[in-house]
Amino acid sequence: MQKSLLIIATALTTASCASIPAFQPDTLLPPTPENWSSTADASGEIASQDWVQSLGAPRLATLVDEALAANPGLAQSLARYDAARAGARIAGSSRLPSLSLSSGYTRTEPYQGSGSDSFSLGLSSSWEADLWGRVRDGANAGGLDADAAADDLGAARLSVAGFVAKGWLGLIEARQQSELAQRDVQRSRNSLDLTERRFARGLARSSDVRTARSALASSEAALASRERVETAAARSLETLLGRYPSGQISRDGDFPEIDQLAGVGAPGDLLVRRPDVRAAERRLVAAGLRADAAGKALFPSLTLSGGSGSGGVDVADLFDVDTVISSLTASIAAPIFAGGRLRAQRDQAEANARLQVAAYVSTVLTAWQEAENAIYADDILARRVASLEQAFNEAAEAESLVTRQYSSGVATIFDLLNAQSRRISAESQYISARRDRATNRVDLYLAIAGDFSAAPSADPAAQTGE
Repeated sequence: MQKSLLIIATALTTASCASIPAFQPDTLLPPTPENWSSTADASGEIASQDWVQSLGAPRLATLVDEALAANPGLAQSLARYDAARAGARIAGSSRLPSLSLSSGYTRTEPYQGSGSDSFSLGLSSSWEADLWGRVRDGANAGGLDADAAADDLGAARLSVAGFVAKGWLGLIEARQQSELAQRDVQRSRNSLDLTERRFARGLARSSDVRTARSALASSEAALASRERVETAAARSLETLLGRYPSGQISRDGDFPEIDQLAGVGAPGDLLVRRPDVRAAERRLVAAGLRADAAGKALFPSLTLSGGSGSGGVDVADLFDVDTVISSLTASIAAPIFAGGRLRAQRDQAEANARLQVAAYVSTVLTAWQEAENAIYADDILARRVASLEQAFNEAAEAESLVTRQYSSGVATIFDLLNAQSRRISAESQYISARRDRATNRVDLYLAIAGDFSAAPSADPAAQTGE
């Protein structure tokens, strides 16, 4: 016994003298800039505000709450989060001893003579001493996987809120474009009536009448196209809300007012605020821990096991103290040859860790790109909206002037149709530009992971008790 203990102690001492390398990523992480290249206030005020409420539409907040409670994609993220939490518990269980209870009954029937019965009852336990921290690394990696899944759930909630907001804005635009097309149809009818009256008095040619009829038919075709787009936008939003896509959702009237951009925070804030960046960082650390654990699998392991049992030919013997036998065993196992499997597993784990480094870098750079694009576009789109508003107002005035001139015979039918076409085009572009600016502001909120509140019933994390 003393000789065996001496051998075990010598082996452990020799192994402990070996270095246990910790995985070090060989890819440098990107340096964090202090300021955005696009001009922006870095105070971070809007990031901490409820961006859904800041859009000034109470109905949007209601729609976001509904989507968070019923969106099927979000339900998938919640299920993945629950699975990751269970996986973390599985990984953590390896640090604790295992305990099992067994019982048995055997009936022996010889070829000749009477048979015999035997009963057994046993309790066994086993525990691996975590000498090098390999088991701890695996358990910690499992915990980080669960944390990353929680961040994925947060990213999914933010994404759903953003999709709902942009779908809502798209529905507003589609509705306004349909209303514009309806007004265009009515004005085309008015122009046709005017042309027919002028033709009846001999003030217009038959070709003018046919041209006006052609313009009316084109306007009616444009209206049909706009109505199809509006219904498709309604169905898309209903699907996000978890409803049947009937295309019957009520429409809001106008876009929210977009204020001057200020207080978006600094680039470094995204590394803490954005859930996808946090998830990528945690997966990077988890992969490093698994690489360390795979390297430590090359070292000896110490396992302690014990058991206690009783048995006999009668059931009463199971509870007889004199039949109880106990044992305690300490064993050490050191890998010698496994066909290169352990080293290959270590190399694989380190390659996976390097992959997570690259994934983290890509996630960070994408986050900064999205924020930079949205910040830069905000001012550009504001100027575009202002210019198109002026273009629309001027085109509307020009149309009114040409309409009066056509009524008095000064302008031709082509002058009238041209003025109407310019006004319709300018108004349509103005509507789209307003939608683009509002959508870009939502993209900015998503890029900086702006805060937003939701009804408790719409928060999937509340269902898990987190």
